Amino acid sequence: MVWPWQDRNHRFSWLKAGTFALMFVPAIWLFYQVRSDQFGPVPLGGMTYWSGVWATAILLLALAITPASTIFGWPRLIIVRRMIGVTALAYSIAHLIIYFALRFWNFASIAHEMTTRLSLIVATVSTIGLIALGATSLDAAVQRMGAKGWNRLHNTIYVIAALALLHYLLSPEIYSEQYLMSGMFFWLMVWRELKRRGLGTDVRALVMLALASFLFTAFFEAFWIWAYHGYAPWGTLRNNFSLVLGIAPAWKVFALGLLIALAAAIRRAPRVKAASLQPRKIG
Repeated sequence: MVWPWQDRNHRFSWLKAGTFALMFVPAIWLFYQVRSDQFGPVPLGGMTYWSGVWATAILLLALAITPASTIFGWPRLIIVRRMIGVTALAYSIAHLIIYFALRFWNFASIAHEMTTRLSLIVATVSTIGLIALGATSLDAAVQRMGAKGWNRLHNTIYVIAALALLHYLLSPEIYSEQYLMSGMFFWLMVWRELKRRGLGTDVRALVMLALASFLFTAFFEAFWIWAYHGYAPWGTLRNNFSLVLGIAPAWKVFALGLLIALAAAIRRAPRVKAASLQPRKIG
């Protein structure tokens, strides 16, 4: 048996131990919010919302491991991807249980909602898919299914993440985190296409991706708020392209994208300098 803080050789791993500890931070934060009455006298509403937000955020974090390991040149980072994915499943199940408690464990009413409300239908499909991935995350499952079948199943993580985001977007209220995560998901998906074309660490491509993610987030937020909530898109766009009324999600996505491009440039600089110092061949 390999403990969460051990590598495959049963040696202590600071990377795995640190990641394992960080996975408890959202739960501790939720506990603190409840104990300090930040969610009000009936905390189940706040717990339902934020447990779902954390589950979705951790799921996106699992998708970010591959780009991070590639861009930062840290292939060992891949060893924590499974742990993060399983944690996303754990928080998703916790989100589901808290929702049941919010509905007073009235399973007849819950079943009716899950089959009639689009938001909950999407959430149910996403959760079932995540459970399937979690159940087949062990090495034994890879041996039974074969590498090709296992990869085919686990590639559905992109659809599952999209459904989780859609469930969040179908909330009756408007939250900035909805569009922040949507912009991040856009970045993560487009980056994979860049990597397929050999541009996963190209600084110029990453800068362009940051700009594209900014524009996508700004226009997507305006479109969704107009289509789903009925607000005119022009006001939202004006706010998204301005910094006067605060930092819109689009700017946060843009800043994060530029930081990633800067990190790629810093990592690439020593290699470019070393190449320029090599003596030219005389022929």
